[in-house]
Amino acid sequence: MPTQNINILHIDSNHPILWGGLEAAGYTNHADYTSTKQEIEAKIHQYNGIVIRSRFKIDKTFIDAATNLQFIARVGAGLESIDTAYAESKGIALIAAPEGNRNAVGEQALGMLLSLFNNLNKADREIREGHWIREGNRGHELDGKTVGLIGYGNMGKSFAKKLRGFDVEVLCYDIKPNVGDANATQVSLEQLRAKADVLSLHTPSTPETDGMITSDFINAFAKPFWLINTARGKAVVTDDLVAALQNGKVLGAGLDVLEYEKLSFENLFTDVMPPALQYLLNANNVLLTPHIAGWTYESHQRLAQVIVDKIKALYAS
Repeated sequence: MPTQNINILHIDSNHPILWGGLEAAGYTNHADYTSTKQEIEAKIHQYNGIVIRSRFKIDKTFIDAATNLQFIARVGAGLESIDTAYAESKGIALIAAPEGNRNAVGEQALGMLLSLFNNLNKADREIREGHWIREGNRGHELDGKTVGLIGYGNMGKSFAKKLRGFDVEVLCYDIKPNVGDANATQVSLEQLRAKADVLSLHTPSTPETDGMITSDFINAFAKPFWLINTARGKAVVTDDLVAALQNGKVLGAGLDVLEYEKLSFENLFTDVMPPALQYLLNANNVLLTPHIAGWTYESHQRLAQVIVDKIKALYAS
């Protein structure tokens, strides 16, 4: 099909590289950043492609209305906001861009870990409040530790690569076989739990990973450990994490994502403050960021270019 006959609807704003790259390739772009899901459903039949981030869920109802849709492109790593099985049953191609922000996520995970080990956020806050506390901020060194990664795709591999400069053992657990490499040794979950001083999550959102980190899961680790989550908030049961922070089984947590996020990732779910979230906000050994691990200036451009390249490749094949 000639590219000039392909109409693409953008329902989230992205880096101008995305719009400009598609336009230069001959595609026709349309934008609608404000209409409701129902309003977009009423006109989606006019489009061959849709580009989203995470504004709303593309479900069966939406897909049934999209009678001419050939692809769904998500400017991000995961596709959990899309009914992927139903879309594929309709012959709709699914495009994501984990290559676009994997470096950013790897760097964020490393930064959070080093900050936790050295009490950087706590020490900074104390200095600003006029307190000069040295012994209370004595840190830990990463060298000599074992870092366990659950999920060894684009994001896990990026973090493992960042760890090459440290004298650490890196283990990975993944449901796929033979994904280990020179940067991480693939082991069973039991082996990872036996050795890990640090646990870093790099899993997609699936029925298997949602609610994965429970009290039972945490208590199966042989040693107290630090937790880093730059993956999805719903992987961790926050009440159980708080219990582990209180009893010392989890020594500290760096959380870029929270169980309480909306699907869009743009807001927390409610104005009500759950007790577990209040605990995290007040804990000195917890570092929180607003789902920004993949949210750098560089990844903003790279994500856009990856989507352009994949859409062009779809029609070149």
